Amino acid sequence: MMAKKILRSRKFGWILFFAAAAAIVAWNPGADSTPDPGRTEPAPGTATPAPRPSPPPTAWARMGYPTGQEDPPDPRLPGVYQPTAAGNVESALYGSVRTTRQGRKLLPSFHKGIDIAARSRDRRNRPLDTIHAVADGTVAYINRVAGNSSYGLYLVLLHDDPLGEVYTLYSHLASFAPGREKGGRVSAGEVLGVMGTTATYRIPLSRAHLHFEIGLAANSRFGNWAHSRKIRNDHGDYNGWNLMPIDPLEFFRARAENPGRDFAGHLQSIPAAFEAVVRVEKFPDFFRRYPALWAGEPVQKGAIVIACCQYGIPLRGRAAGDDESELLGDDPIRITSVNTEVLGRNGRRVIARKNQRWTLGSNGRNWLSLLTY
Repeated sequence: MMAKKILRSRKFGWILFFAAAAAIVAWNPGADSTPDPGRTEPAPGTATPAPRPSPPPTAWARMGYPTGQEDPPDPRLPGVYQPTAAGNVESALYGSVRTTRQGRKLLPSFHKGIDIAARSRDRRNRPLDTIHAVADGTVAYINRVAGNSSYGLYLVLLHDDPLGEVYTLYSHLASFAPGREKGGRVSAGEVLGVMGTTATYRIPLSRAHLHFEIGLAANSRFGNWAHSRKIRNDHGDYNGWNLMPIDPLEFFRARAENPGRDFAGHLQSIPAAFEAVVRVEKFPDFFRRYPALWAGEPVQKGAIVIACCQYGIPLRGRAAGDDESELLGDDPIRITSVNTEVLGRNGRRVIARKNQRWTLGSNGRNWLSLLTY
């Protein structure tokens, strides 16, 4: 009998202990129970919303230089960039930095990327520099036949960006790294191949270099467009005609100043060289793939207004107003404004000044046809 009373007493004691502990926990204003002043508590009986996931890092989170150097070198440093035979270092950079002969005339010529010089060579003067992916991406194309492109042996990567897919191109390679295949994933810094001199023209060993580009594709149906114009195309959508690059060094510098800068943000900082009203029969494939560059509702047929950089990449687009549409008349395009300072020497010649009026230049018809195809 006495034993039963002791057991009941102990049981009652444990009940009191747990009740007191629960009261202390409920009273204690610890970090786990303090309301967050910046958070709205759900009403009784409602489910607690799941926390928002952090946005995934962009492909550029670990961006590096394509020849293994940590930072883009200063173009003024000797031996960093490979000029043409004329020896002008500026000719290795992006833009209207070269000249070409047409008949008896020497005209400005546009260089689509940067040419990075060899820093290491073997006893026969062949470059030993390895070529690296500048950012995480996917192998979109490998050209293994040196004689069917002015790029020679070249490789194209695609990188995810809030804007859409951005390409990088690595050309004039001597060879590709083992295992590189279309569709394969690569990480920033991985070796893609070895620097070389391959091309449809002769590049002397003394001027061996990597030609590097970064930019956007004009149309996802380039193969059909080329076929419709009876243009030979061995490279699908990764033919140089379809690749629209920006200045790589400007993007490298922008990311050095702001490591969070993505390609979409960088395009917003590029000034427009010209603006034009363009007649379209359907919403352009370019803006379908890069919708962030379009403002308002898509235009299925009619007139649009585009602002373009010096190479011709549309930086932004919108539907044309009635007064702007009337400017076209029977023409497919009307150039409405030009920033000659941004256009510079105009080596690309998408537009040209004729009879005191800006109109399509020698490369303009193909450019317009491809964008609106």
